[in-house]
Amino acid sequence: METDNRKPISPGVKAALEFGPLIAFFAVFTLLKNRTFVLGGTEYGGFIIATMIFVPVLALSTLALWRLSGKLSVMQVLTLVLVVVFGGLTVWLNDERFFKMKVTLIYSIFAGLLALGLLLNRNWLELVMGEALPMQHEGWVKLTQRMIALFAGLAIANEVIWRNFSDTAWVNFKTFGLPVIMFVFLMANAGLFSRYGINKDDDA
Repeated sequence: METDNRKPISPGVKAALEFGPLIAFFAVFTLLKNRTFVLGGTEYGGFIIATMIFVPVLALSTLALWRLSGKLSVMQVLTLVLVVVFGGLTVWLNDERFFKMKVTLIYSIFAGLLALGLLLNRNWLELVMGEALPMQHEGWVKLTQRMIALFAGLAIANEVIWRNFSDTAWVNFKTFGLPVIMFVFLMANAGLFSRYGINKDDDA
């Protein structure tokens, strides 16, 4: 029987692979946002060029993460698929709206899946994360309800920002705003984790 001899991936490497593509997109956009380039007879703005770079960089970083850790989350796989599809449409049609709408679609899908799970009395979040984060079922229900509200809110916020503000404002929201909001959300739920958490030692 084969055994997996891979060592646990270090937090630094994991963070670099997960956030590196986004930082690369931000850096390229910031450098090229006021410039245009002609490729194959077609003129592209800095946003499209940044997207051209972001898609393969994300694909490579996701592949590296999978090779090093041996697994990917559902969100990582879905994100990669949507980035390839909508990023490809953005470049092919030279229309940045597709790439911006991708964020709305991702959060809408996850809000919908979590809500469907609750309706079917199957908590997807608990099934996926229950082993890593032992918690009473009631805690998972409350966390899922809050995450549905969070994802729905982020989808709405993304629509408002990309439709009404500049490219720079949207890129800043995607690069810095979304991670900060997620971090604040997790910190705000620390009490829930503490209240409903299950100590594995208690089951021994």
